[in-house]
Amino acid sequence: MARGRLRIHLGAAPGVGKTYAMLQEGRRLRAEGADVVIGLVEPHGRRLTAALAEGLETVPRRTLSHRGAVFTEMDLDAVLARRPQVALVDELAHSNVPGSRNTKRWQDVDALLDAGIDVITTLNIQHLESLNDVVRQITGVTQHETLPDEVARRADQIELVDLLPETLRRRLVHGDVYPHDRVEGALTHYFRLGNLTALRELALLWLADRVEEGLQRYRTEHGITAPWETRERIMVALTGGPEDETLIRRAARITARTPGSELLALHVVPGDGLVQPHPGELAAQRALVESLGGSYHQTLGEDVPEALLRFAEDENVTQIVLGASRRGRLSRLLRAGVGQRTIHRSGPIDVHIVTHEQAAGATAQRLPRPGHRGTAGIGPVRLWSALAGAAVLLPVLTLVLTALRGRLGLAGALLVLMLVVVLTALVGGPGPALAAAVAAGLLADYYLTAPSHSLKVERPVDIVALAVFVVAAWLVGAASGAAARHTHRALRATSEARALTRLASAMTRGQDLPALLEQVRETFSLTAVSLLERTADHTAEPRWYVVASTGEWPPERPYDSDVETPIDDRLTLAARGPALSSDDQRILTACATQIGIAHTHGRLARHAAETDTLAAAEHTRSSLLLTAGHDLLTPLRTAEDALARLADADSYRAAGALAAARASVRRATELVADLNDFGRLRAGAVDLCLRPVALDEALTAALDDLGAGSRAIALHVPEQLPYVIADAALLTRVLTALGADALRHSPPGAPPALSAEALPGHLAVRITDGTGSPPGGARADTLPLRLSRDLAEAMGGTLTPVTDGAAFSVTLTLPASAHCPGEP
Repeated sequence: MARGRLRIHLGAAPGVGKTYAMLQEGRRLRAEGADVVIGLVEPHGRRLTAALAEGLETVPRRTLSHRGAVFTEMDLDAVLARRPQVALVDELAHSNVPGSRNTKRWQDVDALLDAGIDVITTLNIQHLESLNDVVRQITGVTQHETLPDEVARRADQIELVDLLPETLRRRLVHGDVYPHDRVEGALTHYFRLGNLTALRELALLWLADRVEEGLQRYRTEHGITAPWETRERIMVALTGGPEDETLIRRAARITARTPGSELLALHVVPGDGLVQPHPGELAAQRALVESLGGSYHQTLGEDVPEALLRFAEDENVTQIVLGASRRGRLSRLLRAGVGQRTIHRSGPIDVHIVTHEQAAGATAQRLPRPGHRGTAGIGPVRLWSALAGAAVLLPVLTLVLTALRGRLGLAGALLVLMLVVVLTALVGGPGPALAAAVAAGLLADYYLTAPSHSLKVERPVDIVALAVFVVAAWLVGAASGAAARHTHRALRATSEARALTRLASAMTRGQDLPALLEQVRETFSLTAVSLLERTADHTAEPRWYVVASTGEWPPERPYDSDVETPIDDRLTLAARGPALSSDDQRILTACATQIGIAHTHGRLARHAAETDTLAAAEHTRSSLLLTAGHDLLTPLRTAEDALARLADADSYRAAGALAAARASVRRATELVADLNDFGRLRAGAVDLCLRPVALDEALTAALDDLGAGSRAIALHVPEQLPYVIADAALLTRVLTALGADALRHSPPGAPPALSAEALPGHLAVRITDGTGSPPGGARADTLPLRLSRDLAEAMGGTLTPVTDGAAFSVTLTLPASAHCPGEP
């Protein structure tokens, strides 16, 4: 018997419509002639879901008793006996009541699938076992009902039931998910906008991985090796060398610029296992890759390009990032490097060659090390290379010149030897040049002047020639050494200026402190750098904390560092690495001062932003409380006076006082409700349902809410007005509040007027009364008008109070649709 097919409707949170979608699919299959039954559906009191389940055959549930309570579960045996083609089973991760045939509902579903019954079920992303910790970090709620990921992975089809977080919150407010007494708590806890957004992203990413698994399985089954660029995958090849950190960050930037892309890092281990980088370097690079959101891999291979491309084909990689070769030109001429061979074999895969400081011929952005006096810019390598070259070339040329002595003469031989001395001077400076000149003079005297094989010189002219030769050679070497020193000084000055310019430019662009410290670390070839700040408390031993750091094992205290540069009384720059010269220390001090300035400016900016935010919030709170207190004071005083008059008034006067008291208390109640709604609006908990609304309908509802007093309002509304895009309930509330405010402030004989006008793309409603604004504009800042203004802005419109001296008017402007009511 063929195993049944499993279809899962996956959701990011309760209330997105998984059960509804499952029932819709069941109805569709039944309409096509399939035998569909409901094994178990949990409507959770949702009317639309329960209505959709009506008309589908339902297998009666099994009743179980546990700890004195009665529960119902799916009757697995009854469904198996019924043997439908399709069974609808809700909540796959549910734990069954003790005493059931299986502990978990997914085990019941597995039994139905083994019996050849297709099952359609539902599942929330938070119930997957592998995501339990992540969901707890996001929502703060531990899910006790979990499902092994393998069960979901075995599903033949997974369909995401997606809903925008804002839409789900609106459904929650309307009572479509939970009862009204649970809505407020759900909105402020589990169903916060950030939680829903994170859960939705989690569901999308998990489902994308399942789609990717299906794609890879299809490619393997059909023998497809060419990459399909359905998703950008950037692979960086690692050697375990110091340049890998640069390559990883470069590949991460490429990945970040391509939404939905994936970063992979691959280290190819040689087959013989003889050449291996330090394990600590690979571990650090792996940590860096994972911190940047990538995945680290290793593979075995004799031919590195072949291993790279084989992995790229297996993982459907679309781009490869390689480092520039560290080999010299001669080595590259003899055999192509890994980069060139990878490019030749890559086919449709793009290959990026990234330069770095260890590449052959690359210019490192580091300060040149100051040399000893007289040898600055030359260094021991050039010095010994010059001496070795002279030791080899001078004897060889002397032997050749001895054979050609009759043709060239002494002058010609000395010119040839002078070339070697000049070359030695250019490479090694004055010291090796002088040594080469003396050696060349002695060789010429011994082999090329009469008498041969003797240091005696017969002709005085030969003595002069040899002396001039030695002096000229030394002068050329001295000039070469001076030029090398000047070049070194100029290069160092340029490097210092470049380092300070790069740091200042990074500060101008607003880079964070770790990026600035990374520049310092690279400039001075340091291992790690930390910016430390001392606490303000006065203790015997000062306490330090790390403001920012970069590199491996950054120092946490100044005395843990190899290099320390104080910035001010509380800040210091500490670093690990080689000792610095006095010149390097001077430049490091300048860089540390700039970093200290950047830290101070950033702290001041954050403090100013926090102060502005707190000041604005405090101003809003104080203004709101002052307005609410002022508005509440009048009706409460009126109610107090009216209640006092009730004590000694006759029945007629008591009835009037009671009516006044009721009106005042009603007004106070309205103000408190407005204050509560104002707070909810500021917190983003007011639900909006924007749609085309006819103004006359909203206006009629507002006049009904105003009661008998609305008859005094003069209406000037054209018959044909476009629909206004708004929330019908909130629009009615705004019009009611504006009408009530106008009625309260209109003097006798000057009733308020309401007019409407269609503007391009908008509809303007103007309410005018016969009195001007009180002194200081307090009329425009009352709580009802402030709440109405915020509600109008929430609907995409504006509310503008205007005082022209004799009258006070409020203009409500909202976006309008293109058609008028009644038009086709």
